[in-house]
Amino acid sequence: MFIGDGMSVPTLAAARTLLGQRNDRPGEEAKLSFEKFPTAGLSKTYCVDQQIADSACSATAYLCGVKANEGTIGVTAAVERRDCAASLRPDARLDSIAAWALADGRDAGIVTTTRVTHASPAGVFAKIANRDWENDDSVRRAGHDPARCPDIAQQLVHEKPGNQFKVILGGGRREFLSQGTLDEEGGAGLRTDGRNLIEEWQQDKRARNASQRYVWNRSQLLAAQADPPDYLLGLFEPSHMQYHLEADPATEPTLAEMTETAIRLLSRNERGFFLFVEGGRIDHAHHDNYAELALDETIELSEAVARAATLLPERDSLLVVTADHAHVMAFNGYTGRGSDILGVSDSRDRDQVPYMTLSYTNGPGHRAQPDGRRADVTAEPDFRALHWRSHVEVPLSSETHGGDDVAVFARGPQHALFSGVYEQSQLPHLMGYAACLGPGARACPASAAPPAAAPLLLLLALLNLAHRL
Repeated sequence: MFIGDGMSVPTLAAARTLLGQRNDRPGEEAKLSFEKFPTAGLSKTYCVDQQIADSACSATAYLCGVKANEGTIGVTAAVERRDCAASLRPDARLDSIAAWALADGRDAGIVTTTRVTHASPAGVFAKIANRDWENDDSVRRAGHDPARCPDIAQQLVHEKPGNQFKVILGGGRREFLSQGTLDEEGGAGLRTDGRNLIEEWQQDKRARNASQRYVWNRSQLLAAQADPPDYLLGLFEPSHMQYHLEADPATEPTLAEMTETAIRLLSRNERGFFLFVEGGRIDHAHHDNYAELALDETIELSEAVARAATLLPERDSLLVVTADHAHVMAFNGYTGRGSDILGVSDSRDRDQVPYMTLSYTNGPGHRAQPDGRRADVTAEPDFRALHWRSHVEVPLSSETHGGDDVAVFARGPQHALFSGVYEQSQLPHLMGYAACLGPGARACPASAAPPAAAPLLLLLALLNLAHRL
């Protein structure tokens, strides 16, 4: 499962255009790798308590198959955000599709460009009432006991299913290290319990008589790909990984490289595996109104999907690509075919002031209009720099998510079931049916089902969803 965090439909359209223009074409006719998949659909992303989703409730939906409240991960909507006690109730705790895979004797792993404890990857393994509780100090500051409600990093290292993952790749070293401890690049830890969870992860694997390796840079990752251990933990930054356009290629692996490493490790299990891959910094760039960075991160996700499609045979490997929620970047104006997607629209506003083809309805890129006229952003000294912000209407410190449906693309066994418009929480049930995992395993076909099986699957998924809600 590939997630483009915040990868709205306008983001897809603009990113494919940028991809084409980087290849000296007009751009609009280009396709991202997963846009060539045979099936596409739309999923509805709202939370139980919010019209517009965050990455926590949406991760619970597309990984655990149940819609939840904003800010909560791996628990039902009976748990409100920050309610530690409610999150401990057995009937409120959910298993993800990764846990379903592990229970069936398959392997699982996560790859992300964010912290591995961030909301989206945490949906694969965590059960917690607040997405912000990534380390023990954050739990304490909220007035709770980390021994009772363990933080997300602790859950990844010591609780199921996280402690069974064969591969974990991303950022976030600070969540595993104590205050006063510096990581390999001088980043400071955030924990207050005096623990080093990276070392504890290593000790846990040694206790199982399994080979393990911890890596923190690109060369170490590629060495692990050539000589894979039983378990691999890669943490490449103190916090999130760098944007691809700003990363040092000598030390920072690409999303495609991490994806390939994970697939090569996980493919050793003959029963198969579940892998979660997130292009997480699409979202961060949009929050800052950095359109070029958001589009480039989308293209990087496309490269990772293409790498996976090359490595995994279509006949027995289901690839699903989607987003958790949308953003409020607009693709607008009346501009000639092949014009620079990151440039100025051919049209002007009513005062004849230029505006960008890509802009935002809100965010930090707002410019004051003291005389009632929009600022001419093309006259700014840093215009079109990587950290130049496109203009916006509503001033906010951070741009918001959008409530749009998001696209779903599928290739492989049962791919046709992912067409149409459906609840986001159906996704893991559809994937589980195709792979004979989880609640729908008893109803799944022993092999690839004929098209006539599709109505039965949809009925089973809907019945299961209604029951769990």
